[in-house]
Amino acid sequence: MSNVLLVLWQQLFGQDDEDRARIPWRARIGSGDQASQTIFVIMRRMRAPLITLIAIFAITVLGLVLIPGLDRSGAPFHMSFFDAFYFMSYTASTIGFGELPYPFTDNQRMWVTISIYLTVIGWAYAIGSLLTLIQDRSFRHALALQRFRRKVRRLREPFLLFAGYGQTGELLGRSFDQLGQQFVVIDQSPDRIDSLDLVAYRADIPGLAGDVRNPHHLAIAGLDHPFCSGVLALTGDDEVNLAVTMAAALLRPDLQVIARTVSPAIEFRMQAFGTPSVVNPFDRFGDHLRLALNAPACYQLLTWLESGPGAERPRRGRPPTQGRWVVCGYGRFGKELTSDLRAEGLAVTIIEPAAVSDPDPSILIGDGSEPTVMAKADLATAVGFVAGTDNDTTNLSLIAGARRINRSLFVAARQNSQASAPLFAAMEIDSLLVPTEVIAHEMYAQLSTPLLWRFLQEMPSRGDDWARAVLDRLTEHCGRYLQELWKVQLKTADAPAVGRWLGGADARLGDLMRSPDDRESRLAVVPLLLQRGERTELTPDNDFQLEADDEILFAGRSSERRLLENTLADDSTSEYVLHGRHVASSWIWRRIGQDRIAKDRTGKGHGRPTEDHASVN
Repeated sequence: MSNVLLVLWQQLFGQDDEDRARIPWRARIGSGDQASQTIFVIMRRMRAPLITLIAIFAITVLGLVLIPGLDRSGAPFHMSFFDAFYFMSYTASTIGFGELPYPFTDNQRMWVTISIYLTVIGWAYAIGSLLTLIQDRSFRHALALQRFRRKVRRLREPFLLFAGYGQTGELLGRSFDQLGQQFVVIDQSPDRIDSLDLVAYRADIPGLAGDVRNPHHLAIAGLDHPFCSGVLALTGDDEVNLAVTMAAALLRPDLQVIARTVSPAIEFRMQAFGTPSVVNPFDRFGDHLRLALNAPACYQLLTWLESGPGAERPRRGRPPTQGRWVVCGYGRFGKELTSDLRAEGLAVTIIEPAAVSDPDPSILIGDGSEPTVMAKADLATAVGFVAGTDNDTTNLSLIAGARRINRSLFVAARQNSQASAPLFAAMEIDSLLVPTEVIAHEMYAQLSTPLLWRFLQEMPSRGDDWARAVLDRLTEHCGRYLQELWKVQLKTADAPAVGRWLGGADARLGDLMRSPDDRESRLAVVPLLLQRGERTELTPDNDFQLEADDEILFAGRSSERRLLENTLADDSTSEYVLHGRHVASSWIWRRIGQDRIAKDRTGKGHGRPTEDHASVN
């Protein structure tokens, strides 16, 4: 029976052998139960109404066959089963077509009257059961699951799988949607899945309310799909993110996996499964603060590029590099930040309301909002203050109290909820940690353009003066708001018009960036990184020698991007930009021009010999 239902399901919903062949056998375990779930629910809930309808039809048809009628000559007549079934079909469905094949007798009409009431009761029972079934939560979930499976199965472009759709998922979703990157969402909360319809995404985003820890749900969400290009574990539970990382590593070891966590122990366990990229917002904030202490311009450039196109150039923060800091909250965030500050040679005083096992003498046990505790911390002589608890109200009150004591403090704070953003903005925090934004920015940098991630990793080693110069160039060409970041591949398929030029000795980057409108001027673009195999060159200059298969990361306006793409793709544009020669753009005009040159060289059509023509030229 189960096999018959599966065949019926495939016929109804079009799951062919080719689709199933693409699914790894480990992920296919249980997929047959999921595929036939809708049919099982329908048959289980509608079994009694259907049996009732069938019984009513059988009894009424049998009665019409057994009750004799009269033909036109007055002779007894019995209806056939076909005639009786035909009559009951249009009678029970309220269509009506009259008595056939002859007018009924009183006995027949009495039976038909009884049959009509019976069928009305049967249809009312069946329709009521059907309406109840449609409103049933499990049935609606089964239908939504099948619609979701069909959407995912029909995807024919690379997509990312979001396991979790909270604040981080929404930030990433908006950024990737602007890039035209398709993604699929699975989250345990139906409300979050419903919110996908409220966001004005350009593409139709498939969403499933399911358990991200369940490998079958991940498989349905596209983990086994050949066009799945990466998995992002974005839930707020480290154990759940570990389960997603483990499932992706075991079922699809070829996929790129990026997971969020705030626990070093969970991060260590994640690293045991393949090579996932793990983003710890507390650890990243500490690293960024250390970068801001040593190289403020580098930190400013990193923050701007990670924020993505459209982000305003951030102001350059200058944390104090000498003196004592006070950290309120000694949880995971406080411990990470304290370790980073002490690594920079800074003294740290810690305020923690609950007793801790750490014997550190610099820890003050008490409520940081109490005046006596603040007096012990001696904020008047401190240079920095960190409000790092997991409660936004507490952090805001701590900041207000600390500034009342010392207005010159450099203040860093942790914002836990997006709803508190206006309050923290009004407080004018010097350095603000928003874990969701830190995670979203880093994941965006890793996935949107891999060259950007490599640039951000190598950038700090170049020094603060270099970063300041890059910031000035970006501001000059892009303005206060970051414009597009894109990759150019100098391959035959992507840059057919410059293939021969790349093989020469004068293939310089500066010539490639000449304007197609006036080759004496340069395009307002900034080459951030050039990659050649394993070699990378940050901000290559105009004289850098290009070779085939080079990859370049550019930043600039979309109009400048289109001009550069025209140079790479159009022969006439590249001839003018690279060599200063004007060539007809269409094949016909180029052919006519070649014929004229040939005639000029042979002297035909000019009424004078070739030698005279040559001497004139």
